[in-house]
Amino acid sequence: MNWIILIVAGLFEVGFTTCLGKAKESSGSIMYLWYGGFIISLFISMALLIKATQTLPLGTAYAIWTGIGAVGTVLMGIIFFKEPADFWRVFFIFTLIASIVGLKVVSSH
Repeated sequence: MNWIILIVAGLFEVGFTTCLGKAKESSGSIMYLWYGGFIISLFISMALLIKATQTLPLGTAYAIWTGIGAVGTVLMGIIFFKEPADFWRVFFIFTLIASIVGLKVVSSH
């Protein structure tokens, strides 16, 4: 169950970075709504990460959490913020995914 909690925490990390990007593109009250989404997503992500690390190894959990956030944020950048999707970016996204899966496989919990 804590692996699922950790994955959801990583997805909320993607949420707070996406909110930062949208806030940067916005102005006025809409910008503050995106910053509100950032704060809420940040709080949920951290709370779930804390919960997951109660039973999962801290180093593994943190690496997976940041990996999910990194991959998700790059994908959000490509999809929503028109960032480039060249060969090397996609190649390294796949190496990050392979590393995340590898950490899960070798973890004893």
